[in-house]
Amino acid sequence: MSRANGPIDITDTWDLRAPERALLAWCVVCIALGFVMLWGSTHVAGGVIDRRDVIPLGLYALSLLALHLMLVTARFRGDQLILVAVAFLSGFGMLAQYRMGSFETQGAVSLNLLLFPLGLLMMGATAIILMRGRYQALAQGHWIWVWAGLSLGLLAVLLVFGQRFRGGVYAAGLVTPSEGLKVTIVLFVAGFVARHAKSLGAWGKGLPLPPWRTLLPLAGFWLVLTGLLVVQRDLGLFIILSIALLTMLFVGTGHLGYLLFGGIGAVALVGVVLRVLPHGERRVTAWLEPFRDPTGGSWQILQGLSGMFSGGLWGEGFGRGSPEYTPIAQLDFIYSVIGEELGFAGCAIVILFFLILFGRGLIVASRARDNDGRLVGIGLVTVLATQTFLNIGGVTKFVPLTGLPLPFISHGGSSLITGFIALGILLAISDGQTAAPPRNRMAKQTQGVSGKGTRRGRRSSAE
Repeated sequence: MSRANGPIDITDTWDLRAPERALLAWCVVCIALGFVMLWGSTHVAGGVIDRRDVIPLGLYALSLLALHLMLVTARFRGDQLILVAVAFLSGFGMLAQYRMGSFETQGAVSLNLLLFPLGLLMMGATAIILMRGRYQALAQGHWIWVWAGLSLGLLAVLLVFGQRFRGGVYAAGLVTPSEGLKVTIVLFVAGFVARHAKSLGAWGKGLPLPPWRTLLPLAGFWLVLTGLLVVQRDLGLFIILSIALLTMLFVGTGHLGYLLFGGIGAVALVGVVLRVLPHGERRVTAWLEPFRDPTGGSWQILQGLSGMFSGGLWGEGFGRGSPEYTPIAQLDFIYSVIGEELGFAGCAIVILFFLILFGRGLIVASRARDNDGRLVGIGLVTVLATQTFLNIGGVTKFVPLTGLPLPFISHGGSSLITGFIALGILLAISDGQTAAPPRNRMAKQTQGVSGKGTRRGRRSSAE
């Protein structure tokens, strides 16, 4: 049977995923070298290396092996580079969190230590459950309004029973269940746009105005969602979801007006929100004038920039920096720790793997067999890419701080699990996809079809 179109056995899948196996092995080698560097720095500083310090590396290697065997056993034929990119980033995140002491406990196994391996396995399980086109059911029929209701209900419950901490609203144990909206909102918007794509693309011919009657349910939902997010002061999540909404509307209809009008409306709304909420206004002030309050709201930004500046090109060495001077660096400022200890080179490697991840994700979305899969893929990639940009941009003072974690690297269970599930759906969309034929081959085929009859006859007989 053809590997692209028909069922294949485990042996064929094992051979098919050989490049993935080799690249995952290199990921383990690279992360192992990072652990060796940290252990060496600890030894030089007079610290003691315990046997339990090997546990994070062992769990990482075993989780990649289990993930690969899961996909082979399930005869999964999805994208391999996405898997390798997220494997490296999550391994790097596990290494960074080990460096920051996030796994240290009093003689017991920390639950934080299990987040990365469990997340990788959940990603594989999601891909297997939704492969062979089963992901299509997520954004079709009544499910789209189920996702909408679940999203609003989750925010409402969190607002009523949650607790405020550092300006945000959290569930018990400082868990952020609102992270799940990065998946549920994408599924809702993708299903809505795919169902009404023709109507949403029919703008007025005289005045270029969008079809308000078709947009009304979506606009009403978004107004309620915005209100709940503003009350919870989650401006970062609002920005991410709004960019994903506009991107999916543009991709689903092909009308540039959604980006134009939506962008103007979003900027105006953010301006109003910043005026209403002093929390957001303080962050903008700290971004524009960090030395105005160097020991207050701007302290984290200045310390992060100072650490990255001291790192230079190659960094001070893994484990030899001073990230303790940057408040809660293991969360939204982990990128500054990378810059301090691994320098510009380490930051460039991290950005390179993020670009590989997002680039392959866009390719997978563009090759989806249906409009639902294409929009879901675009939405999920947009969410992860926007979050990455806002985090790195905030740390480097390119944009105001939003408090968002760096995907797959920062500490934070809800964000990690949500990111892994999102990539599991993206991998399911890629299952069974074949590469597009090269242009020269397509040109030859076109010439063969449009050529003379004798040429077509010779071509047919040769085939």
